[in-house]
Amino acid sequence: MQAKLHRWAAADPGRRFDDLFNLVYDPATLLVAFDRVAGNRGANTPGVDGLTVADVEERIGVSGFLDDLRAAVKDGSFRPLPVKERKIPKPGGSGKVRKIGIPVIADRVVQAALVLVLEPIFEADFLPVSYGFRPLRRAHDAIAEIHHFGTRGYRWVLDADIEAA
Repeated sequence: MQAKLHRWAAADPGRRFDDLFNLVYDPATLLVAFDRVAGNRGANTPGVDGLTVADVEERIGVSGFLDDLRAAVKDGSFRPLPVKERKIPKPGGSGKVRKIGIPVIADRVVQAALVLVLEPIFEADFLPVSYGFRPLRRAHDAIAEIHHFGTRGYRWVLDADIEAA
């Protein structure tokens, strides 16, 4: 599905995608989204409902959980819950903290499903030299590329926002 969406978006930049909502709640999309959430480092961190991925697997069952989630998204009754806010220390031992939000598992799965459907469409519009918030492209990769070309005599004017990289 993602390859097709990307191919269509790249072939026709003005293309209108009318039926994406059905792809979001498609059982295959939700299963892949759940697998991504389950494989994430935060899978053991509960949201405001207290459920972890393991709890969903053991108490509810993945298929029942996804069936209920699919029905709620499809009929429009799905509503995201508030996120649990936590403060974690910033790297570097500065003593500063940053706030993170921890969504419930259902919200994470829906977010992952949306990414699966929307990302290939928007990716088609990005240039290869764009690094912000893209798959397999980190701020460190942008810095490495700047260093690579900068040490080979290139003289470019660069616009980069690499704060907290």
